[in-house]
Parts: sequence; C-alpha cells; structure tokens
Amino acid sequence: MRLPARRLLPVTAVTAASALLTGCFAGAESTADPADGKRIRVAMMQPPRSGLSPLSDDAFKLSRWSTAETLVKLDDDGDARPALATKWQQSGRTWSFEIRDGVTFHDGTKLDADAVVRSLTRAATASPKPRILDGVELTAKAAGDKVTVTTATEDPLVPQRLSSPQLSILAAKAYRGKTVNPVGAGTGPFELTKVNGTASATLDRYAAYWGGKAKAPGIDVTFVPDGTARAAALRSGEADIVEAIPVSQAAVLDQDLITEVPMPRTNTLYLNTERGAFKDASLRAAAREAIDAEAIVKGVYEGRADVAEGLLGPALPWAAELRKPVTRGAGAGKPGGAAITIGTYTERSEMPEVAATLQQQLQKAGFKVKLDVREYTNIEADALAGRFDAFVLSRATVLDSGDPAAYLYSDFASDGTFNLSRLADKGVDKALRKAADTKVGDARRRAVVEAEAAVLARDAAVPMLHERVIQGDADGVVNAAHDPRERELVTAHTYVK
Repeated sequence: MRLPARRLLPVTAVTAASALLTGCFAGAESTADPADGKRIRVAMMQPPRSGLSPLSDDAFKLSRWSTAETLVKLDDDGDARPALATKWQQSGRTWSFEIRDGVTFHDGTKLDADAVVRSLTRAATASPKPRILDGVELTAKAAGDKVTVTTATEDPLVPQRLSSPQLSILAAKAYRGKTVNPVGAGTGPFELTKVNGTASATLDRYAAYWGGKAKAPGIDVTFVPDGTARAAALRSGEADIVEAIPVSQAAVLDQDLITEVPMPRTNTLYLNTERGAFKDASLRAAAREAIDAEAIVKGVYEGRADVAEGLLGPALPWAAELRKPVTRGAGAGKPGGAAITIGTYTERSEMPEVAATLQQQLQKAGFKVKLDVREYTNIEADALAGRFDAFVLSRATVLDSGDPAAYLYSDFASDGTFNLSRLADKGVDKALRKAADTKVGDARRRAVVEAEAAVLARDAAVPMLHERVIQGDADGVVNAAHDPRERELVTAHTYVK
C-alpha cells in the first residue's frame, strides 16, 4: 500500500497558531514568585466539559496536573499502591482504609476520615454516577482514623476503583454548591488557583505538600482543541509540554521532542455473531484472515501504532508474557460475494480511513462491502442494536479501574452492556466470570488472558492495532510523565531547565 503524502503545515497556519498560543500563555496569571524557576506551559487537547468537576471525565485533567489525589494509585501492572491511604484490608464486602496522616488540603484544612467519606459519598450518590461506579453500590463510613468502604456484593477491585481520578478526595469547600468546584481544594503538589472557562487554567506550587516541594513553581495550561495549533506551539517553543499530537503533525516535528507511549486502546473490528454473514463462524474466520493490520498501521497511522497480537496490547506487557496461541474451531470459508455493512464514526480521524482500507481488503477476499460512517452520537444506538455486520471501534481496554476484566465482560459477555458482536457463548461467559471474580494479582491476570483467548477463538472480534499517545516535550523539560493510562503528565518532579 502506498503511504499517504506527509501533511505539512502551511506557514500561515503556523503563524496564526503561534499568535493564538502566545496570547493564551501570556495571559496566564500566577501568585508564584517569577524568580523561582520556570513555570511549565502545557497545551492540552480537550477543554473542560463540566467546570473541572472530578465526577466527570474532567477528573483526569486534575490528575494530570497533580492537583487532586486519590486514596490509591496504580503501578505499571495495574496493582494498587498507597497514596492518600497508606494501607487497606478486606473483610467480605467491606474494605478498611487507613488514611495518611499529616496531609492538608490547599485551603489549609486537614485530610481526615470525615473528608474522605464526604468525597466518596458525594460521588456514590451523584446522578449520574462517575463512570467508575457504574453498576456499583458503595457506601463509606468513618471509623476513627480509618474509612470503611462497603459494596453490595464482594468486589475484589475496590482499591483499583478508588484509584480513579473521578474519586479524588477534595476539601469541604469543593462541595458547597450544586456542582463540585476543585479550585483550591486538592491535596497535590500543585494548587489549582484559577480556571478561565474553556480557555486556560493556572496552578501554583503548594508549599505544604505532604510528599515534598514540587520542583516547578507552577503550571500554565491552555486548552487547544486543534491538533495543528498544538503542534505549532511545540514547534515555536510557546509550550513546554503538548499532549495528543496528531499522527499527521508528529511526522514534521523534531523527532527528539516526540515521545510515543503505547496506550491501553485497541482498534478492533467487531463482527456480528448474531445475524447476517458473520453469523457463520467460517466467514468470520475468512474476514480475520483477509485483514492486513500491518498495512493499516503503515498506511493510516504512518507506522505510529503497534500491530495487534490480541485484544490487550503493549500497554499491558504482562498480557504478551502470558498469552498462548489461540485454538480456533472454524476454518476460513469462502465469502462468495457475501454482502456486509461496516460501520464506524468520524470523531477519530483515523476511523474512516481504517474502514476504507478494510473495505478494500475484504472486497479482495470476496466480500461485497458497504460503509456507513457517521458521528458517534448518531451511530452508537444502531451499533449496539446489532444493525451492522461489523463495526470499527477504537476501544479503551482497561477503563477506569486499570483492570481489563471489566472491558472484556462489557464487550463480550452475553449480558455485556457494550456487546457490539452480539456474542452469546456459554464458554466465553464462564471465562469472563472467572476473570471478573478472581482476586487481583497473577491469578487474575492469567484468568484475563484466558478470557481473551476464549473471545478470539470465536472470532467475535478482530484486534487490528494498538494506538499510541504522542506527546511533545520541549528542550529543557525534565521528568514529564509519559503515562499509558493518561493519568499523569506534570508531577512534583517535573520542571523546565
């Protein structure tokens, strides 16, 4: 396949974007001493959607700026490690968490068990609930310097759930209104001091941070939805850290300033096992064999993605270590002109290109292929109702808990809430339940990989590639986080020379 031409940025666009970013960063306000090192200028992709409420996806911004913290954090393997809680233990449906001593919120008030209960209760009773608590009944109570968290059914993932930025612990002042306001209410090394709508945010170093003084005096954030403008900010030196650089722009930037990090996100072709051509397992096998994922990676992603070996990619390195060859029951049949419709969406610019490439590959194999490409909000209901023979989706594989069992169950269980493949298989259901119920650790990871194999054996989905997040760090940036889960970006150790 011929690679697409490099999409260069016109000089006029660079100039316009540069002027825009200069104005944004120049307008940032700060209470920090300007002589105390360099502030970190960050260009972010998505503006706040809910005033930076931690009960929404905006919570991940608070986490990436190191301003709001959780009881627990995750290590590289997705295992729970201490944060605002120092230790915990389980007794049936109840978990007891010991709260770290000596922590203060940015308004000077003390972190204690009551403060933790307040934050967790507000999240658990919110409408709608934070995504991490979807389907979970959770109550929190203070018991001296400890907090007990009880769920309706025994849940081995409670610590991992409490690592979600959507369950950040904030000071009482954050909850005085109908919405949660995180300004001046976190516990992290940087205090959020000002939010300028959907344009910018300002954070200053919090001198009393329990984990030690941050190396940078503050952070100036500008929200830049346009990928071309974000790339221009890095190129011109007007931003120090730039998140989510588009593939099309990464190729024309100084490669020494680019870091590609594997994401726990897989581009997958879901095959409808309930109706149409792909009800036939042999035709699903034929489609799988016809797909050339390497050509998609080279042609659409310009080599900036990883060819999939399974549903779980290099962001979860243990999956490759545990994975064994999949034994499939059906051999590839002959399509014989079988008509199929592939659906996908426009919000991710690569999706229509991936679908078009799949159309060519499957037509070459003998299928008759039609594409249906719409905005996601206009196509999701049809996809969930099984109105397509196949659907191309870029899917996060660890969701908010850092654990892939929830994703696998949601997407491939008979009663899964996001079962695009319409898969109903007793063997797969058994493997998925085992993965969901196994205690965290090596045994759970083995069960997860076994569940993945069960899904792949039915050809219910064809994983094609694992995406990467492309981050730009200017010369002089030290210790910027490169986090596959996109929970960290600027930490207490990040600074600009």
